[in-house]
Amino acid sequence: MPSSLREVMSRFATGVVVVTVGGEHVHGMTANAFTSVSLDPPLVLCCVAHSAVMHGALSASARFAVSVMAADQERVARHFADKKRPLGAAQFTSVDWRPGPLSGAPLISGALGWLECELTQSHDSGDHTIFIGSVLEAGRGDDAPGLLFHNGAFGSVEGADLAQRRVRTLQ
Repeated sequence: MPSSLREVMSRFATGVVVVTVGGEHVHGMTANAFTSVSLDPPLVLCCVAHSAVMHGALSASARFAVSVMAADQERVARHFADKKRPLGAAQFTSVDWRPGPLSGAPLISGALGWLECELTQSHDSGDHTIFIGSVLEAGRGDDAPGLLFHNGAFGSVEGADLAQRRVRTLQ
């Protein structure tokens, strides 16, 4: 079942984010199991495998950040998905970033958007934990195509053009 589930879920196109934690446990991780939960109050969630370094980092931190990747940031997404990259602050030396003013977590430059969050809940579910964060601050980057992950490969979507086409189609 796990292999057929993985195969079916690979057909579901998702956006790509980099989740980061600052401070003593500074770490970054590419994720596509990320979504908004609620607008009022503003909540998001990210699912992280129990075996991932990020699991321990998020569990130990009160705050984290999320950077929504642009299509031209595939290299950054691949970097934070690479289990052979250096750990700690060294993993950020090849990436342009700035510390989040509220979380201290790295915000990746060139991202389509950023969120700074406070960890409010965590729920173990199977081999993952669902981490829920209350959004403290949100910022938007330039309009650009977004990075997608579909069928085991990275791709992109023209965010503004797609939205305009959809609006025209719905009218």
